[in-house]
Amino acid sequence: MAARFMSWIQSPAAREYFFSTHFWGPVANWGLPLAALADLRKDEEVISGAMTTALASYSLVFMRFAWRVQPRNYLLFACHATNATAQTIQLGRFSNYWYFGGRDKAIESKPVTQQVVEVTQDAAAKVVASK
Repeated sequence: MAARFMSWIQSPAAREYFFSTHFWGPVANWGLPLAALADLRKDEEVISGAMTTALASYSLVFMRFAWRVQPRNYLLFACHATNATAQTIQLGRFSNYWYFGGRDKAIESKPVTQQVVEVTQDAAAKVVASK
């Protein structure tokens, strides 16, 4: 198997693949799923529901494209499958935090002093925004 792979690597077909957009397009596109995976550790407060929905939809559409294009682009498909999965998880976290009581639980678990600081900062931000 290794010998077969090495002979393919040295073939003109491999050079053609590695110097094509079928390879470099998906490689460049991997920034999206890597960023989405890194964002899974961030606080739910900063998740944008609209942007996460757009990115999940975008990846679902291009998963189909990567599968339907001839020859099939498995690298692009894997990239968008990873991004769609990460964005769907983010949508679940967003929905849980804002619509299913996750925010209330997070606020209740904070110390009282931290709650007072946040309420004061929110009030100050509203005053500044109203001017």
